[in-house]
Parts: sequence; structure tokens; C-alpha cells
Amino acid sequence: MIQERLSALREEMKKRKIDIYIVPTADFHESEYVGEHFKARKFITGFTGSAGTAVITPTEAGLWTDGRYFVQAEKQLAGSTVTLYRMGEEGVPTVDEFVEKELPESGCIGFDGRVVNGSWGRKLLAIAEKKKGSLYVTEDLIDLIWKDRPALSKEPLFLLEEKYSGKSTADKIADLRKVMEKEGANVHILTSLYDIAWLLNIRGGDIDYVPVILSYLVLTDRECIWFLQEEVVDEKIAAYLKENHITTRSYDAIYDYVKEIPADACVLMNGNTVNYRITSSLRKEIRIVDQPNPTEIMKAVKNPVEVENIRKAHVKDGVAFTKFMYWLKTNIGKIPMTEISASDYLEARRREQDNFIELSFDTICAYGPNAAMMHYAATPESDAELKPEGFLLVDSGGHYFEGTTDITRTMALGPITDEMRLHFTTVCRSNMNLANAKFLYGCTGLNLDILSRGPLWQMGIDYKCGTGHGVGYILNVHEGPNGFRWRVVPERHDNGTLEEGMVTTDEPGVYLEGKYGIRTENELVCHKAEKNEYGQFMNFENITYAPIDLDAIDPDEMTGREKKMLNDYHAMVYKTLSPYMTPEENEWLKKYTRAI
Repeated sequence: MIQERLSALREEMKKRKIDIYIVPTADFHESEYVGEHFKARKFITGFTGSAGTAVITPTEAGLWTDGRYFVQAEKQLAGSTVTLYRMGEEGVPTVDEFVEKELPESGCIGFDGRVVNGSWGRKLLAIAEKKKGSLYVTEDLIDLIWKDRPALSKEPLFLLEEKYSGKSTADKIADLRKVMEKEGANVHILTSLYDIAWLLNIRGGDIDYVPVILSYLVLTDRECIWFLQEEVVDEKIAAYLKENHITTRSYDAIYDYVKEIPADACVLMNGNTVNYRITSSLRKEIRIVDQPNPTEIMKAVKNPVEVENIRKAHVKDGVAFTKFMYWLKTNIGKIPMTEISASDYLEARRREQDNFIELSFDTICAYGPNAAMMHYAATPESDAELKPEGFLLVDSGGHYFEGTTDITRTMALGPITDEMRLHFTTVCRSNMNLANAKFLYGCTGLNLDILSRGPLWQMGIDYKCGTGHGVGYILNVHEGPNGFRWRVVPERHDNGTLEEGMVTTDEPGVYLEGKYGIRTENELVCHKAEKNEYGQFMNFENITYAPIDLDAIDPDEMTGREKKMLNDYHAMVYKTLSPYMTPEENEWLKKYTRAI
């Protein structure tokens, strides 16, 4: 099937004299996850992971993806004629390096100009011009061969009341205009779905697990124009928009609008998120202020109302997950269980909680060797039976009106080896070391990552991903500009200064292909600590509430300080969750949060 699709694409390339065609994992907004309509890279390669770029030439096809997906991609690309390029590995060219090498003199690079951002588009243009070639960006070739392509999503909208958002839309728009004035800009083009949803205090459902609305927004010193599929605007939303002086236009009207922006305008936009078709349509005389959207930091720094709400969300989520752990631990080997049935049980516990909206991502419920694939998703074909032995890794979360959660626990279902116990204990140590960090203001995740990664590095082990990511508020579960990572990865945009109110995950792990995977993940809220002659100190509040499986801990591998950190954490978990548990669950919880 994949080979047939590649042949059909190559025919379309040949008709247009395109030498290289690029298919990223992207919608028109640079979203991390995309709706079904936009899964063109999955269609042309067969690889289902959430990150990757396909490059097709007349004779070759390649897929570039990162360390989270190496194992999965290798399996899914088998027999497809698509070559896996392992990003970041020694000797592996980047997409741009490959394109430059393979592009013939006077050659043509093709891509849909709406799914490549302006910054990357300019780089590809420079590569083409270097070889006296050209770009072909006005057509989506995948659309020509994908006969049963799903339509654009048009899910209903809902308002996020101020008791949840903590700030009105009017105030957010006023703050944004102040930043525009400071930058000398009179037009701001906003295409990030997360930023638009945050600014308007409106959520939707156009991407699975990410409650956003397919739309663009332009803010000027006088107008706020929202470009969307207008049929989704009901009377309540229309009245809300009118009250906030927001007008609407059709989704595609943005492309004609930007062509008419006056030559003397100053446009604020982020070239890393605004697509190439928009950026290349602006008049050449327009002054561009190319920088991250001001809303990126505004939404990353949660206000006091949001922080308090997020705590409440995590209590609910902790209750759901801990009830799941109790069920799992007490029933394994007694009743039939599989990865999918266990995942379904956990989802049901979440849906019992007040103000639950939906899952925040597709649950990873991975048993044994499946857990070595960081972003494994069970299918009916791969659905492993759970046995009273080995590890089960569950990475999951939910959207509540009070906030978004993301938690991972690895649980021993029965006997485990000494190696597994050592690795589990080390991951726990890594997690706790970072959670209890104290640092001076100005640090980024780069400064702190070693606290988590260090114990594993001492063993000659690494995990091929970041240690943590920012978390949105009923938005994308992965949010910048905060994160934990040992080196700069430019495309991740997660090296921002850690500010009070930012929420970041802490999720070290061990992944041994063919054997098992281990990850322990909590969310941390950044706070100010004392301020003295040395500066402003910062620390973290651990807001994830669920036991870390003591059945897999070796206390002899922990220092006294590390054991105290784990004991203190477990004491907090018990105090927080015990009021919501049955007597039987509480007896179990007391055992699994005991001091060691």
C-alpha cells in the first residue's frame, strides 16, 4: 500500500518537475499533534508516531524522527521502501542536509506552503537558490492522491469561565496590545491554536486530546479578527465575541487578508509558527518583528487562580490513578487483563471525576518489552496480556475544567529481576532529585537537567529524550518555553527561564529494547523561595499525587536524603488522597505510601 502511494506521489511530482517533496507532521498552525485531515506523513509512510518528516525523491523515500520513536518506526517502516533516519545519531544527516545533497542543479523542492513554517520555508528557499533552483509550494500533492481523506474538523466550542482562566479575554487582549506597542507593531498575526484558545478563553475539539479550534487571529491596534469555520459559532459564542469586540471571518480568508496589510505596517509574528504561505504573501516593504508570540510566556506562567485550580485537578487525577493502581495490584493474575482493558479501566475512573472533559493524550499502557517504545500505543494486534510478573508502564492524563494532568507510573505486577529493581530505584532517585531542586532565578531546564539524568549517567545509561516539558491549561499537554533537557534542541523551543507559576513535568526513564521500559513522571510548579544577598532563589512544588511502587524499590540503593524525599512525598500522597478512598483502598494506600 505504501509503495503504491509513493508511486502515485512520484507521478504527481514528475508532472510538476518536482525533484524533492517534503511532508512534515504538521497542520497549518505548527501544532504538535494534528487532526486526522492533516496526517499526510502517516498516509505516505505508514509511520503513526506524532513526530517525523518524510522526504521523497524520484528514487528514495526517507523518514526522520527522534529517539522516542526509533523502535516503533523501524517496525512500522519494514517493507515500505521508506528508510529510517534516526535524528541526532552520529552520521545521520538532517532533513535540510539531505535535501541540499540530493537536490540537483536547477532542481525544484516541493511542499504544501501551509504546513511548513516561515523560518523553515526561507531555509529551503536558500537551499534551492544555492543550486539555482526553485520552490513549488502552492499545491498539496498528498491531497491529490489521498482519495478518502477526512474532512477538516468542525467541533463545537465552549467558553472557559474566568473562575477557571483567572483572567478575562479583554484583559488578555489589552496586555497583548501593550506588548505590540512596546515592539512598535500595529499588526499581530497569531496562528498557534494554543495561543488563540488561551487568548480568547475559548476551547474546542478540532485535535484529539487537544481542545483547540482550527483558526487564525489578527490583532491590530483597533481590531481583533478571528478567522475560523464560522458555522461552529453558536449564539452564546457570538454574543461573547461581540461583547469583546471580536469579529469573525472565514478560515481561509486569512490568505487574502495578509496580502492587503499596508506596506507601512509593522507586523509582529513568530516565523517558527506562522506558515510559509502567509509569510511569503506579505508585502516586501512591511517591517517584520519576528519573535516568539508574547502569549507563549503569558500562558506558560499560570496565574494564582490557575495554579490553585491545577492542584484541584491533580487531586482528582490522583484519586483516579490510585484507584486504578489498587485495582491492578489486587487483581493481577486473578482476572483477565490486557493493555487495552487496563487502559479502559483507568479512563473510566477519570470519567467519574467532576469536571472531567477528556483525556489529555492517548494513554500509553505498555507491558514488558512494549514499554521500551516511549510512545507506544496498544492496538488490537499488539494488545499484550498482563501477567503477574514484570513491569507495566502507564503514561496518561486528563483535561479537567481545573487544568491538565500528565502522570506516569511503572508498576511491578509480580516478580522482577535485580536489574529491573536497580533501574526502577535509580529512576525514582532521578525524579526526586529534580523535584527537590533549589536554584537561583535565571536558570533554565538546561541548568537543572543533570539533577535528574545524573544518577543514570553514572550507570552509563541515558534516555533519548528530554526530562520534562511544560504543561498547558486545558491546552496541549506539551507546552513551551519551559522544559528540562541536557542540550539545546532548537526545534523544541523549551529552553526558557523557569518562572514562578510555570508547570513542568519531571520524567526520567530507562528503556531497554526488547526487555522493558521504566518511567516515573510528576508535575512540578515553580515557586519563589527566599530572596537574599545572593539573589532570588526558586524551588518546585510537587503536585502529582500517586504512589511510586515500593514493590520495585531497593532502599539499599538510596541515600538517607533520597529515602527522606520519597517518604515525604508518600506522606503527602496519603494525606491528600486518603479522604477520597474506600476503607479497603486506604489500607492498601497506607502500605504503598509507608516510610522505607
